[in-house]
Amino acid sequence: MTLYDTLLERDLVAQCTDDSIRERLSESLSCYIGFDPTADSLHIGSLVPVMGLYHLQQAGHRPLVLVGGGTALIGDPSGKTEARQMLTREQIDINAQAIGNQLRPFLDFDNEKNGALLLNNADWLCEMSWVDILREAGPHFSVNRMLTMDSVKGRMDSGGITFLEFNYMVMQAWDFYYLNKTHGCTLQMGGQDQWGNIVMGMELTRRKSGAHVAGLTMPLVTKADGGKFGKSEKGNIWLDPQRTPHFEFYQFWRNVADADVIRFLKFFTTLPMSDIDRLATLEGQALNEAKEVLAHEVTKLVRGEEAALSAQADARKAFGAKNDVTGDNIPHENIAGSELEEGLGLLSLLVRAGLAKSNGEARRLVQGRGVRIHDTVVDDPSARVTSADINDSFVLIRCGKKRMYRFDVQA
Repeated sequence: MTLYDTLLERDLVAQCTDDSIRERLSESLSCYIGFDPTADSLHIGSLVPVMGLYHLQQAGHRPLVLVGGGTALIGDPSGKTEARQMLTREQIDINAQAIGNQLRPFLDFDNEKNGALLLNNADWLCEMSWVDILREAGPHFSVNRMLTMDSVKGRMDSGGITFLEFNYMVMQAWDFYYLNKTHGCTLQMGGQDQWGNIVMGMELTRRKSGAHVAGLTMPLVTKADGGKFGKSEKGNIWLDPQRTPHFEFYQFWRNVADADVIRFLKFFTTLPMSDIDRLATLEGQALNEAKEVLAHEVTKLVRGEEAALSAQADARKAFGAKNDVTGDNIPHENIAGSELEEGLGLLSLLVRAGLAKSNGEARRLVQGRGVRIHDTVVDDPSARVTSADINDSFVLIRCGKKRMYRFDVQA
């Protein structure tokens, strides 16, 4: 089975530029995927291309992990309705290093035969002058053609695109040409929104070096309800445990919609398809087994076996018959008992706990009877949390059926 067959089996192919891709992938090659270092962590929206790299290496190919330290100075307009915030070179360098480290659980960088390479396009893009880029790349790009690309058309339709961002496509295309010349890279993979950038890179490479290269895109993931994948009520779900604790990470996967669970098992786990096919036969309450498997497998892959088992154990205790919410993985913080003597506003505590983004949102949750202190519903937005609410040395605030936050009271 080639890499292409594996990706097809897991529904990970959206588009491909090469009719003979199966034959191309029957022999070892180098392939790159780029990651945008606009934050010091990837979020789970990036997990599809990360899993693409994993399957690539497992099939015997060499993954080139490209962190866009140079292109991030410009900003990718793909899928964006407005320009991104400009970051400094120092910020981008820090982010690039952090992202490289996050990919190590998925990839083997030490294998002599096909070890992954971590590259930063700042190493070549930032060394070129504007005149160099104009002379070397400019003659090979048609502005008319660039204007037909979805990444540009979307911005034009929503108010326009800056000249700065318009050049992003040129820079990414140069990456493909450069990696083909220096590392023999003949395939680029990426999200479906990168199709136009990949095609332009292929054309530049062919025109400058005559190389026969290809591109393959993977689907952009959306949730069954149409919501943006990778988001929870509290915001992005990050790979970094400092941004998204183990328990919240595990619970995101444990609480996916029934319609998503099998698809996500294919996308985001390394389970054999025979195991996934068995889980696909489950229905109703039995489907909770598949959700637990999904949550455990993804958490294990990203955070490690110990984190997965710990988060699983705490989730089972918190939502099981014993309703034990004292586990270390339950989101929590210490609070001084003196703070509760005069009482703290419930709305402010909901925001402090991250259960609401603002007092207004907290107010709506309370008025909708979606908030409990321990097991008691509180529907008065002016309610205050006091020492009388302490139970077993903590105050537990629940929001809906699935979210909670524990304040451990210190003397």
